[in-house]
Amino acid sequence: MKTAKTILGIVISVVLIALLLNPQWLPLSAGTAESIRDLELSHFLIQRSGEFTIAHILTLIPAICITWLCYTILKLLLALVGRKNDHTRTITQLITGVIKYLAVILAVIWCLSILGVNTAAVLAGVGIIGLILGFGAQSLIEDIITGIFIIFEGQYAIGDIIILDDFRGTVRSIGVRTTVIEDAGGNLKIVNNSDIRNLQNRSRNDSLAACEVSVSYSTDIKRLEAILAESLPLMLDAHRDIYLDAPQYLGITELADSGVNLKFVVSVRETDIFTAQRLLTRDIKVLFDEKDIEIPFPQIVVHTADAKG
Repeated sequence: MKTAKTILGIVISVVLIALLLNPQWLPLSAGTAESIRDLELSHFLIQRSGEFTIAHILTLIPAICITWLCYTILKLLLALVGRKNDHTRTITQLITGVIKYLAVILAVIWCLSILGVNTAAVLAGVGIIGLILGFGAQSLIEDIITGIFIIFEGQYAIGDIIILDDFRGTVRSIGVRTTVIEDAGGNLKIVNNSDIRNLQNRSRNDSLAACEVSVSYSTDIKRLEAILAESLPLMLDAHRDIYLDAPQYLGITELADSGVNLKFVVSVRETDIFTAQRLLTRDIKVLFDEKDIEIPFPQIVVHTADAKG
């Protein structure tokens, strides 16, 4: 639907440009058509403008359409380039954002020029105002510069899973000013680039899904470890779409109140870590049931003193 609207917009822009650059095709008076031709001659060749008339208003349309058309074509080309990988998509998305702001600025300057405004004076005034506002826009400048460093240093890219403060999510976009992160529940966190510090990028390397399971104190640990050495490699065959290798038994982590705690891990992609934790816990439970290995539940031993007469 979005692509269809873009194509429709391009077609309409081309038609409007063709019509208004050839005003003799339109039902206009000879004077208006002549004024449009004079304005197009002066402004599409970056020359001086005339007075404010209906012809000026009509001449704004092809100027806006040309600007929008150029922006849209560049945006589509960058989107095609960005399909190569996540890092390329991140860079092209940032460039697209910059081009969008430039297109708006150029369109405004062009339209003001067509309407007879002295754009040189306007630009000079904007420069002075910009210098004044620059002292109050330090955070905006910091956001932009930080965003550029984030992308070109490769700290993270679109599609990476990062942890920022207590928020864990997937990077959905990196803009000129902000980064958008989406968690597993679809909630979006929008953060200014300059506020992104001390983050964890969880997508750079494989992750470890871990679980701990207790067995009773009466369990023969040597027999159990022999069973695990034989059975854990078989779990890889059942979940090759999730597990990157066979689960590993790391040993005893604690002699707890009600049982002996054992730790298991398996290498997975960060996107599958929670699914892998659930699968690994289930696989261990099924294995222990099949091998009659007891998983204890909390127990309380009560001692009573003998009554003395």
